[in-house]
Amino acid sequence: MLPKTSVPKLTSLPTARAASTRASMQSRYNTRVLSAPAYAAKRQQHFVRSLAVITAAAGVATVSQYYLNDGRLLNTAYAEAPSTAEQPDIQFEKPRKRGATKEENRDLVSSQHLQVRRSWENPGVYACGSNAGKVVAPDSDASYIKTPRRIKFFDGKLLRDIKLDSNFGAAIDEQGNLLQWGVDYSKETTQPTVTLKGKNLISLAISKDRIMGLSSSGKVYSLPVSAADQAAGTKPSESSWIPFWSSTSPISYRTITPSDMSYSEKVSTIAGGQEHALLLTSKGRLFSMASATDAFPTRGQLGVPGLSWDNKPTGPYYQPHELTTLRGFNIAKIACGDYHSIVADTDGRVFSFGNNTSGQLGFDYNTESAVVDTPALLPLQKLYAGSSQTPVVTSVAAGGANSYLTVDATKIASRNSDGRHIGRVTADTFACGAGIYGSLGNSRWTHVQGTPTKIPALSSLFEYDETNNTVIPIRLASISAGNKHVAAVMNNVAHTGALNTDGETYWGRDIVFWGGNEHYQLGTGKRNNVNTPTYIQPLDQVAERKVRGKEEHRFQITPRSTVRLADGRKVSMEQRVECGRDCTAIYSGV
Repeated sequence: MLPKTSVPKLTSLPTARAASTRASMQSRYNTRVLSAPAYAAKRQQHFVRSLAVITAAAGVATVSQYYLNDGRLLNTAYAEAPSTAEQPDIQFEKPRKRGATKEENRDLVSSQHLQVRRSWENPGVYACGSNAGKVVAPDSDASYIKTPRRIKFFDGKLLRDIKLDSNFGAAIDEQGNLLQWGVDYSKETTQPTVTLKGKNLISLAISKDRIMGLSSSGKVYSLPVSAADQAAGTKPSESSWIPFWSSTSPISYRTITPSDMSYSEKVSTIAGGQEHALLLTSKGRLFSMASATDAFPTRGQLGVPGLSWDNKPTGPYYQPHELTTLRGFNIAKIACGDYHSIVADTDGRVFSFGNNTSGQLGFDYNTESAVVDTPALLPLQKLYAGSSQTPVVTSVAAGGANSYLTVDATKIASRNSDGRHIGRVTADTFACGAGIYGSLGNSRWTHVQGTPTKIPALSSLFEYDETNNTVIPIRLASISAGNKHVAAVMNNVAHTGALNTDGETYWGRDIVFWGGNEHYQLGTGKRNNVNTPTYIQPLDQVAERKVRGKEEHRFQITPRSTVRLADGRKVSMEQRVECGRDCTAIYSGV
């Protein structure tokens, strides 16, 4: 038998305290040891609360991933170590301020509206690039202008045309007078000066040392760039508004007249290279001529087989020569590079001639025939071999050692086609020639490109036309090519009803730049060459930021519209871009 064990008494505490201690221990025990039903109910409450917390945390994580991934939910989750850094507070976008007027509201909603409106209110000329010849900033000694800057002389003025060389500039004012500036014109003159007046000029072409102007009547005038040469040369006699009265011109110039012109025929378009020029008549006939004073074209750019200084026809060396090999082709578009020419007829065929050392004629370079002195037909169909598309050239452009084509390619039925998209038109842009500066626009730095290469950023683009409720191709409105750089204006729909701002919202056209940028001629503010079409900042960045803060927007060029100017006149005007030799101008044109 086991001995009895005595239980010690709590004699070390007072009786009252011992009773209190036993009561407290019993109370804690009673709260921890429950009956079976009560215990189950308690566990269910804990489970519901835990499930709710987990569900809420999962929802927060899902929403966070949605916003962090631009609105796309990811199928795969990645575990990351918890960050010990203090998490920033969530920042909510402040509501956009509301303008005092409907016009201010439209400025806030659309950067394009603001740019277009200001171009109407403040017409003028912006220029950038090399300023070695005091062309892009006549009143500045800066060597470069890195982003487009206004030429103060042209503030409030509309122009018919403008052409820029690195050492001289020429423009036609709204009245048809010729203005000149730059060091090659005169080192003493710091502002554009009217030189040839009263001829009602409508367009210009320039060579290395001469300017050619086309009048509304079809007359072509050629004058030297230098003010000294204008003063020293032979000055022709001019008729006066007074009957039987004539006077001598204050400056020297020539009148260029193609031979064998019919009664109603006149020169309608001119284009110029470094030593040559092309003249297109209203009948579709094409003439070429020497346009420089110190050099006769020797690289086939005149398009007359075997023509040289030694065997030229009798008469002035600058007389026009008809390209007889193109008779029967109704030529409609012409362009000149430095030493080559490219033209297209009304049926969309394209011909090229001149220097081909960089492949700028659209043919592979051949050391035995680097010069092509007869217009050669470019085989466009080879560019669309196997595509069941029929190409038609819609425009041509040239500059330096490059050529550019815009093409409408129409889908046709074929044996291998599935019958879909028959008749659908795709608009493409091609480039050929020297690409070392990026002027091919195809993301490559090719030295010589004989076969035209497609510019992807400007090809096979479509948009929805709300007016006609259909999808249409996006074509180019224009291309301007300098000696190393290029600008293209997109012919996108310039009006849409997408925004409701209690009034009409103005819309611009997309404009892109690419190519050589050694002299900041692209207007990006940087000096690196660009081999793919790129946007630049708005022309009036200061005004943009005053209204829209630090938001970044691209330059939108103003399409043609009829507007009322500050002086009360109603005019039809647009903004145009002109790429020159190492410089660029954007002007308000009529």
